[in-house]
Amino acid sequence: MTRDRMVTITDVAQHAGVAASTVSYVLSGKRTISATTRARVLASIRALGFHPHAGARSLASNKANVIALALPLRQGMHLPVLMQFATAVLTAARAVDHDVLLLTADEGAAGVRRIAGSAMVDGLILMDVETHDPRVPTLRELARPSVLIGLPAESDGLTCVDLDFAAAGAACVEHLVQLGHTELALLGAPQVVYDRDTGFARRTRDGVIAAAHAAGVTATARPCDSTYAAALAAVRALPHATGLIVHNEAVVDHVLTALRTMGRRVPEDVSVVAICPDEVAERATPELTSVPIPAGEVGGRAVELLMSKLAGEPVPPVTLLPPSLRLRSSTASIH
Repeated sequence: MTRDRMVTITDVAQHAGVAASTVSYVLSGKRTISATTRARVLASIRALGFHPHAGARSLASNKANVIALALPLRQGMHLPVLMQFATAVLTAARAVDHDVLLLTADEGAAGVRRIAGSAMVDGLILMDVETHDPRVPTLRELARPSVLIGLPAESDGLTCVDLDFAAAGAACVEHLVQLGHTELALLGAPQVVYDRDTGFARRTRDGVIAAAHAAGVTATARPCDSTYAAALAAVRALPHATGLIVHNEAVVDHVLTALRTMGRRVPEDVSVVAICPDEVAERATPELTSVPIPAGEVGGRAVELLMSKLAGEPVPPVTLLPPSLRLRSSTASIH
């Protein structure tokens, strides 16, 4: 077989001595093929250097076996955490023989409509969901199924999955209150994230404020850019706060450094709780009491929900994963 043209399914079939439909069934997994025949087809694929694309894999199923992940890379978002979600979606999708088309441009509703209207993907998963997300009306109109990692204000007719960020904020407050702290502060995402009314940031802030009000303690919420200067200014503006809740992974180390610069010891003078991935909390000095962000579980659940929708199975409209507080050495009873 010469390599001066693209190898096709027909070429593989002729090399393996089987019908082209048999090659398609091996690729799609839509029909049981004997182990011997499957091995022969796979050997021919390797020998000829055949690279199955979405169209080839879908011959028997009329599906692309590709899902789109819309992840607009916008100012104020912490890329390492976003990539944890993306990796979780990719891993879960590959486990069910699907590829992922990653869309990082901020195309809004037009981009969603463009991708959904093509034959490139079977369904969509959307991240960085705003409280009043302009993509939501388009999602309700689409023939292709979708799942949101996030929770807009109006979730009717949608499928959403996320950490319960309001409950996460409340859990941090409740822990600090149990330790005797009455002056609390939330250092949140950069201001631009709140300006977009990004759902997870707003829900965390609302959860902190509501829980503090219910407990009869004071809580101040401040945005915080992801720089040391911003962290130092924020800490200096909160001289009476003895309990800090940090919901900005990129500023965690800066906050701890700023507290040390001001001579405020953790946890002797101020207790710190973070809503962040475990690795961020564990590498801090001291290690931080935290509510983990379960990127792996959320991403996997999003793919699971989308696969169920593609199969025509009913799914819950909203899935919010309950937070869990992990105690480490950054919190203590107030003296």
